[in-house]
Amino acid sequence: MANGYEINELSKTESWRMFRIMGEFVEGFDRLSNIEPAVTIYGSARLKPEDPLYIRVEEVAFRLGQLGFSIITGGGPGVMEAANKGAARSGVASVGLNIELPDEQVCNAYATKSVTFHHFYVRKVMLVRYASAFIVMPGGLGTLDELTEVLTLIQTHKIKPFPVILFDSEYWNGFIDWMKSMSLAKQYISPEDLNLLIVSDSPEEVVNTVQTWYVKQEVAGRKAVQR
Repeated sequence: MANGYEINELSKTESWRMFRIMGEFVEGFDRLSNIEPAVTIYGSARLKPEDPLYIRVEEVAFRLGQLGFSIITGGGPGVMEAANKGAARSGVASVGLNIELPDEQVCNAYATKSVTFHHFYVRKVMLVRYASAFIVMPGGLGTLDELTEVLTLIQTHKIKPFPVILFDSEYWNGFIDWMKSMSLAKQYISPEDLNLLIVSDSPEEVVNTVQTWYVKQEVAGRKAVQR
């Protein structure tokens, strides 16, 4: 059994951990307070620059930047680097929210505004907090985690229902089919949950979807104020 001294020391450690978490939130909110409107782009850190998808990710980010959207990524290589590169090329805020990992991940060179977090969950809040849309490129476990978290937040009305765009139908169709044949068939989800997803292969379509949604929300907001 732990003695009183050990319990007291553990309590101190937990208290300092709480302050560190609070500090990460404060820094994140301070650094990102002026980047809206913004779009968060998720995807694999293992995507190579010579992969055709890298160029398409960069194109999506560049076109969104031309419309005035800041681009938010996890700050690493691969999809994140391509998105930050496109954003930087368009001249908008290119935000990289990096994470401390055992095998150190260095923020890519194209992020013009970067914040490094120790705690994954603080970083995940920041990836969602300022976004007007979410674009999910092909990726692995981290990407799936981020995708399902965003869908859960929308499903449970914890955030507004923003577009969630899955880019590359060849990659995502198997996931969608599984959701329909298993989760939906067993009534673990509702048909409306799948309606939250938009699958696209066209950078132009992605950009138009984001812009149309944003303008629609802006108009609705102005009408609400006028009332």
